[in-house]
Amino acid sequence: MKKNVKSLAKDLISFLDKSPTAFQATSNIEKKLKAAGFKEAKEENAWKFKAGDRAFVKRNDSSLIAFIIGNEKPFKTGFKIVGAHTDSPLLKLKAESENKSGGSVRVATEVYGGPLITTWFDRDLGIAGRVMVKKGGKFQSKMVFIDKPVALIPSVAIHLNREANKGFEFNRQNHLQVILSSDSEAKDVLKTLIAGKIKEDPKNIHSMDVYVVDLQKGGFNGLDDELFSCGRLDNLQMCHAILESFLAVQKPNATTVAAFYDNEEIGSKTPMGADSNFMLSTLNRIVAVTSNGKDDYFRAISNSFLISADGAHAVHPNFADKHDPAYMPKLNKGPVIKMSASFRYATTSETSAEFERICEKAKVPFQKMANRSDVPSGSTIGPMSTAALGIKGIDIGNAMWAMHSVRETAGTLDHWYMCEALKYFYGE
Repeated sequence: MKKNVKSLAKDLISFLDKSPTAFQATSNIEKKLKAAGFKEAKEENAWKFKAGDRAFVKRNDSSLIAFIIGNEKPFKTGFKIVGAHTDSPLLKLKAESENKSGGSVRVATEVYGGPLITTWFDRDLGIAGRVMVKKGGKFQSKMVFIDKPVALIPSVAIHLNREANKGFEFNRQNHLQVILSSDSEAKDVLKTLIAGKIKEDPKNIHSMDVYVVDLQKGGFNGLDDELFSCGRLDNLQMCHAILESFLAVQKPNATTVAAFYDNEEIGSKTPMGADSNFMLSTLNRIVAVTSNGKDDYFRAISNSFLISADGAHAVHPNFADKHDPAYMPKLNKGPVIKMSASFRYATTSETSAEFERICEKAKVPFQKMANRSDVPSGSTIGPMSTAALGIKGIDIGNAMWAMHSVRETAGTLDHWYMCEALKYFYGE
């Protein structure tokens, strides 16, 4: 394994370990942008930009769009956009549901997205997210990440459920409650844990967006560290690839854009999701302050290209029959072009050819994926983004195993390949 390839993967794993929820992921992206000289542009303020300016705009502390104003006007070169999502399937804590059962203190959870639920049992779980704290009569947002085991969901013993290995359907209300303490006399355990972490009085903590999160660190495996496993590879791996490639751009001719959206796992139809006006309004405002013509925005869009980057299913060695035999992406064989006749992905033959050209120029191998005809595909931010903007686009991603498990596996070399392809796209 080449040193630079492994170094990039190590940085990715570090980013994943520090980003248990969309709030921490966005905060970590923001820190890297600020360190590289990017300034925050608030939506409520007037914008004024010139060629070379670097800025970002946020929504809800969980979504962010960054951009570099190109040397040429957007109507001449269009926008070069790559987008991914910051959220992953999780179990959200229902903060007001603390209760006692069997001598233990529990809190109910609500399933966020579509996790492989069995993988959440018997894990060391921490708590992370955002809380609203009241100070001086006003509320302020505070990030919280309790990165030690304070919660768990224990399995029921095989002796008490002899049919467990034949499959068991969990009741989400009854069976996915997390245990916080075996002290049946304890009160306000969740608030006490969070207050201790952020050094606040529990009485000042009000609404919360907090989740239980798996605490096992990411790590390499395989004969030559050619694989790595971690939580939230879907889709923070693509967020990291976009960010690293975007930050490598120097004085681009076209205005380059990196989008990191929340709520893809639940359909994206939120103010901070891809199915909102976030990108539309951002691009409109960039054109408005860098051009004069009334139709410059529409000219810019017609010259633009959007890449939606999200995880792809690698062929599973133990379940190869789940894949179309003509489309079996493998780990460490390059980015996967994702295709769907029903346009669950944004790819067309024209946009596929364009990304193939990018890969060839970047000297990166590529693969193609289409689901079995009797297995419906998932979807991404790609179709909704290209439809809302009227822009040409494509869906791509790195192949992985166990998507939506609490711990997923991908190829170390693939992350390098993806970054090389996106760097070429941004910098061409």
